[in-house]
Amino acid sequence: MPIPRDHPLRQLFGELVRRHFVHGVQLHDPEVAEYVTGVLTDFTHVDNLYRIRNARGRRIEEVGEMLVASNPLLEASSFDREREVRRHVGDFTLFFAGLFPEALAALPRLRPLSIDAFVDYVSAGKESYAVVAAFNLFEYRDEAPLFRLLSERFEECVVGLNLVKREIERVQGGAYRQLRTDLGLDS
Repeated sequence: MPIPRDHPLRQLFGELVRRHFVHGVQLHDPEVAEYVTGVLTDFTHVDNLYRIRNARGRRIEEVGEMLVASNPLLEASSFDREREVRRHVGDFTLFFAGLFPEALAALPRLRPLSIDAFVDYVSAGKESYAVVAAFNLFEYRDEAPLFRLLSERFEECVVGLNLVKREIERVQGGAYRQLRTDLGLDS
């Protein structure tokens, strides 16, 4: 079930994304900010983060497997399926590269046999959004420019999300310290 537009979490993410995309990385595009806010909000539910399933119905958790699932010559049953999975790859890689870059850097050490240890998340995200943008006819025509911009400015979106993450950590840290003081745990 989607989180409503007026939900405080969506509003918080929206404010942080707009602030850091405009002032932090000079990305002055309200449509990009709204889209990225939607990705952050949707991915608060783990079922949305891992919504892509393979041909056998098993949840896919690795970008390398998602790329296989998106290929019409391999597992994708249609070009619409290719677009759907590629859009998710763009969202997934943007989310992880922006909010959890330390986890991506640790992948080769923590999961050396994982195909994702060899995947460049930024390149995969940029390429995936470019593929989605190439679907620029009929019902996808109006969305194509947004995904072209997400592809072209992917790195700036990653940096903007990293700034969002830092602010969330700073606020959480302050709230945690205040709670400890209020409880008399710190003097």
